[in-house]
Amino acid sequence: MLVLTRKPGEGFVIGDDIIIKIVEMKGGGVRIGIEAPHDKKIYRQEIYDRITMENQAASQWNMTDLDTLSDNLSTGITKK
Repeated sequence: MLVLTRKPGEGFVIGDDIIIKIVEMKGGGVRIGIEAPHDKKIYRQEIYDRITMENQAASQWNMTDLDTLSDNLSTGITKK
């Protein structure tokens, strides 16, 4: 992991098209600004971790789950 020391107003560049700037340092927090193309997906770490976890859970479907869903939809029975 690369660790950099920056002051407010300073920044760094990732590749040719992403600029990270330190906007403010206050208390125990740091506000950063990110300039990146619109096609780049940028998430806070906790949000990205949640997305990854949800995607893994969604990929755990098996044929039994699909058969149960199909049966419920065909008979009009759904659990709430």
